[in-house]
Amino acid sequence: MPIVDKVLKDFHGRVVNFVEQPQFTFGKELQLHVMEIKPNEPFASSAEFEETMQEAVQTLQDFVNRRYGARLLGTGMHPLLRLGETGVWPHRHRQIYQAYSRVFNLKRHGWLNIQSYQLNLPYSDEKDGVLLHNLLATICPYLPAIAASSPIYEGKIGEDVDNRLRFYKENQSEVPSITGDVVPEYTASFRQYRQEIIDEYSHDMAAVGVDKLLLGKDWVNSRGVIFRFDRRALEIRVMDEQECVKSDVALSCFIRAVLRGLIERSAELLPHQILTNDFASVVADGLGAKLQNPHGRTARKVSLSLLKIAFENASEEEKKYLPLIQKRITKGNLSEIVRERVQVRGQKTDLREAILNVYSNLAESLIDNQPYF
Repeated sequence: MPIVDKVLKDFHGRVVNFVEQPQFTFGKELQLHVMEIKPNEPFASSAEFEETMQEAVQTLQDFVNRRYGARLLGTGMHPLLRLGETGVWPHRHRQIYQAYSRVFNLKRHGWLNIQSYQLNLPYSDEKDGVLLHNLLATICPYLPAIAASSPIYEGKIGEDVDNRLRFYKENQSEVPSITGDVVPEYTASFRQYRQEIIDEYSHDMAAVGVDKLLLGKDWVNSRGVIFRFDRRALEIRVMDEQECVKSDVALSCFIRAVLRGLIERSAELLPHQILTNDFASVVADGLGAKLQNPHGRTARKVSLSLLKIAFENASEEEKKYLPLIQKRITKGNLSEIVRERVQVRGQKTDLREAILNVYSNLAESLIDNQPYF
């Protein structure tokens, strides 16, 4: 339902971009059927993360259900949405989207039908930030093997395991330097990053007439990991949104623990070309993808090796969430599980009915905060 502006108006009393509550904020995204939920402050613990964001989900769910008979749905793409059934935010700050629309065709799935879980990790100084960026670059291609949740769009089973990333890779093809290879290039300094990444895509955007509103901005960078200099954080964008808050918390615990382990062992950085090739394979084939990674020739083996590092370096609190990642690796990521369930049920009924059945269960998973296996 493309009603985000109505939701915000009815909740707040007038149309606004965001509504701030004591612990969390919810508001608009580019698409009129998608709402963003974010914390007001960084979390002190994984338990606080789960509790706060689940309260946000429940608050929003109760409101939209009571007012509109609607319910929230997670995952990386809406399975039945036709692009004509939604639109772009038309209110305050719409000039940003208008600036994009002058160069890019926004009526594509890579704009109108994608949702992701964005994790921000702080860095203390330039040296720390560059180290974290480069380590995240070397694990970035393998995260979708665990985090994919977009098997279906427009009522059909997609070609790839991670269809969100398939469309995401193409959505700014008019200016390729904005997205690059999605897998970020290694950098040696903030200066190099600004010159070779931000300045390059800003120059390319200016050359095709993109409004100055978008030039020189770090958040325009559409790689899978980017610097957010205003927050002193690295933002990971390569993960599909999951079915419930608990699963997103598990992903954050996994990544944080893996990073600790990679720092501890001074992990080698794989060549960028290997990473980009592996990323393409993972987007297409998920955990079964065949890789060039010398530490594991399938995405499942690489994921298991990363999980071992995570268990060895996780806090006691984080270890409570890691079994969810283990189940994703052994039983299949959410995209693979949903695709299989829809295919099986589609043999007994028509495909649309099977999709409605499975995604109704996913909507319940979000409200109940229970992973879907």
